[in-house]
Amino acid sequence: KISNAMNGLNVAYEVALQKAEQIEILKHKWLESEKVGYDIGFESAQESWDKNHAQNWRKSKRKVA
Repeated sequence: KISNAMNGLNVAYEVALQKAEQIEILKHKWLESEKVGYDIGFESAQESWDKNHAQNWRKSKRKVA
């Protein structure tokens, strides 16, 4: 039972991280759109965020085991 509970927690953690990452991308989209004066779109924001911020953000969110 403990193993199943841990697996459930890991899945929940991964889902929470994905949601948090989407929020970060939306913040990035807003900031970058404000800079250029028009909506850059989600796809462009995601590419830019992946290139410039994703690695450090993901590293900062890794669980300490």
